[in-house]
Amino acid sequence: MHNVEFKSELRDLELAQSICKAMGATHAEILEQTDTYYKVPSGRLKRREQTGHDTEYIFYDRADKAEARLSHYVIYDEPSARQRFACDSLPVMVVVRKKRIVYLIEQLRIHLDTVDHLGTFLEIEAVVSRAHNVRQCHEKVQEIRAKLKPALGEMLSTSYSDMLMGEQGLDTSGIDPVPSPSNSTDSI
Repeated sequence: MHNVEFKSELRDLELAQSICKAMGATHAEILEQTDTYYKVPSGRLKRREQTGHDTEYIFYDRADKAEARLSHYVIYDEPSARQRFACDSLPVMVVVRKKRIVYLIEQLRIHLDTVDHLGTFLEIEAVVSRAHNVRQCHEKVQEIRAKLKPALGEMLSTSYSDMLMGEQGLDTSGIDPVPSPSNSTDSI
């Protein structure tokens, strides 16, 4: 699967919630999430535990760029992930805990995240499909980003795991940076 995602600092959570409501986004849920990141040879693998949902493993590749970017991901249930990745034997890199407020508008998910030890952040995700190609997803993400701009801070290029590892002084040199996907605005 693919999505186009954008991430930035969130300077004003209440303003962001007001803007989401004003543009007609639906408040979907509030999640308490714990993401455990494992060291894998390439890409990223995390185990996500969250209130009211089954545990899932998410493997993904994306470029570390401070802009909207294409992400390639696969979601596994626990037995499938254990078989595919041998998770029990993988070293844990870092654990990220966050509260996620989720809003939905059209094919987009807006995440207002409060991440332990890091602060508040915004993520916008648009799932690529036959009905919504990569170019259209980029356009929708940019449209929503522009509406939320008064509440935003700096754009982010890295994941919460990388940020937290940096804050904790952990070595990130073994993390495989993913090259920027070529032709990321082409239709899929």
